[in-house]
Formats: sequence, structure tokens, C-alpha cells
Amino acid sequence: MPNDFAPAEWNAALEADLRELVRLALREDLGVAGDITSQAIVAADRRGAADVVSRGAGVLAGVRAVGVVLEVARADAVWAPRSDDAAALAPGERVGRLEGNALDLLRCERLVLNLLSRLCGVATLTRRYADAVAGTGARVYDTRKTTPGWRRLEKYAVRCGGGHTHRSGLDEAVLIKDNHLAQAAEAGLTPAAAVRRARKAAPDRVIEVEVDSLDQLRGVLPEGPDIVLLDNMPPEELCEAVLLREKKAPQVVLEASGGVRLDTIAAIAATGVDRISVGALTHSAVALDLGLDWAASP
Repeated sequence: MPNDFAPAEWNAALEADLRELVRLALREDLGVAGDITSQAIVAADRRGAADVVSRGAGVLAGVRAVGVVLEVARADAVWAPRSDDAAALAPGERVGRLEGNALDLLRCERLVLNLLSRLCGVATLTRRYADAVAGTGARVYDTRKTTPGWRRLEKYAVRCGGGHTHRSGLDEAVLIKDNHLAQAAEAGLTPAAAVRRARKAAPDRVIEVEVDSLDQLRGVLPEGPDIVLLDNMPPEELCEAVLLREKKAPQVVLEASGGVRLDTIAAIAATGVDRISVGALTHSAVALDLGLDWAASP
């Protein structure tokens, strides 16, 4: 699709964020004394193996996170995933196996499960939204409504679920929203004038502008923004917006947003909009239930 954003990737920047999160998580989990329960019960030289198992149906995301946890925790253990990210998971399915020093496995257990459960939950919810618009031509996009520090990880999980990536930060693209327009209006600038000013200031960036009425849409289309965000418009109004775009500026991408739910997204997609951004993918995803099942000793 033209005027799109860079897709979320598992890359060095994401792993740098993950390492910071893992260091913080280990500090809050282990404190000063460490895992005093395991230290009291398990021999220091004991070896073991355990399987990460899905308790429910879902979509896998973040298998490479486990290796990063082991590395940062300096664990004497190895991780062998059974599936790749974006794979469908069935209840009872093994995601992968951890093998190594038993104390290290127990020390990392909760962090491994927390990370995978969260990312799989985002991917699983995204898959439901993506399936709901299949065949319509509309694509599902994430937003910046992410957990602080988790943005790259959560946007990657959205991609694993079949969603697409909206801008990752304020420096990636221009998005003129309602509060920007309120400030512009106080300075005597119309939405169209705001688009012109943004194009001049950031000629190499995607320019997107939010509108909440057809009159505003008529005003900005002649300026040729890359994307117009149609905020909280009902389906009948979205249909009118699509017809207006086709007549006035067919190259402009239309994005619907605002309160999109799983039970409403199909009707929104049927209006002919190109994109639908859904904050719920990240701010309302329920973690997928995963467990760590100890394997029997050989």
C-alpha cells in the first residue's frame, strides 16, 4: 500500500529494548537474595528440562525473546522452540523446550512466561481483527497506545497476528490530530493550511491529518495529504467519505479510527476505507495462558 510505514521487525533496536526490560524484570523478581525457594530445595548442580505449553488457542509471537532472557540472565540453559512466530497454537501444544541448570530454569520461568504470554495475547487478538476484515480490502493497523517500553515488541506481535504497523514514534511521520488542529485554529490556521505547513516542514515524511466531519475532509483533500484519518465516523458517513475521496483525490489513503471493536470492524471495512487503526490490539489484549511443565527426568 502506498504511503505506508515501516513494518515492525525483530531487529537490533527491538532486542535492545527487550534487554532493558529483561534487566528491569530480573531486578524486580529476584531482588537482592534471589530465588530463595529454589535455592533452599533444589541442588545447585541439578539439570532439568521443561516445556512451555499453551493452555489455550492462540497465535505465537516472541519465540526469540526467550533466548534473550537466558542471555541477559546468564542462565546455563538453552531454548529450542518448536514453532515460528505467527504460527497458530492449539490448547496443550508445546511451544518449545528449555533445558539446563534447574535453578536457572526456575529463576527465569516467570519472566519467560510473562513475555511470551503478553506477546502471544497481542498476536492472538490481532488475528481475530484481521480475520474479521478478510476479503474487504481494508487492513488492520496498530497505534501508539502501547505499554511504555514495549512498543517495538507489541507492534512486532501485531504483525505476527496479521496486522500492520502505524508510525512507531513521533519522529517517523506527521500526524496532525485534533489537538494540533485546535492549536492551529487559535493561530488562524485551517486544517488545509496545517497540512501545507506540515508538508513544507517535513517534505520527506508521510503527512496524515485527522478529520471528524465531511466538511473537514472536503477542505483537506485538495492539499493532497498522504493519509486522512476519519475519526469516529459511523459507517454511513465513512461511505460518503470514500465517495468524496474517489471524486476529489483518489490517491489519498483513508483510515478509519476511533472506538473500533471486534463486533464493528467488519461493517467499517465494508465501507471501502483502506485502513482501520485499532488501539485495542495493544491496550486491551488479554495475555495468552501459557505454562511451564517440568519434563520427567530421564
